[in-house]
Amino acid sequence: LICPLAVALKYKLGYDDALDVVGIHFVGGWIGTVSLGFLSTARVVPDGVDALFYGGGAGQIWPQVAGALGVSVYSFVAALVIGLVIKKTIGFRVDEDVEIAGIDEAEHAEVGYEFGFGRGGRSGGSSIAAASKKLEESTA
Repeated sequence: LICPLAVALKYKLGYDDALDVVGIHFVGGWIGTVSLGFLSTARVVPDGVDALFYGGGAGQIWPQVAGALGVSVYSFVAALVIGLVIKKTIGFRVDEDVEIAGIDEAEHAEVGYEFGFGRGGRSGGSSIAAASKKLEESTA
């Protein structure tokens, strides 16, 4: 329930997240990790502790928050390093013409998703985008 709402926020906040990594993995990971501070029970994991809702108090909440924060910082730094290496070596972007034609076709000489309705997607996505661009150029 919360992850789809977090995914919907990307449109309101305007950040680029084509794979919904923030909404699914970041938000879902935080919620799952922190919720263990409320919902864990020693009945399921004998060496574990009872959390807040099972009479164990709030003592497990802060370790869960600290763990989620630590993983978030580590993941951010690791992704930043990898991103900077990619930016300095091969780069992130391709030309606009390559995007319109279809990156799978341009980079790999194949179609990423073939649904039988034309190349590039269910409705011939890359050919529709190319036709749209040609129409924009001809009317400009």
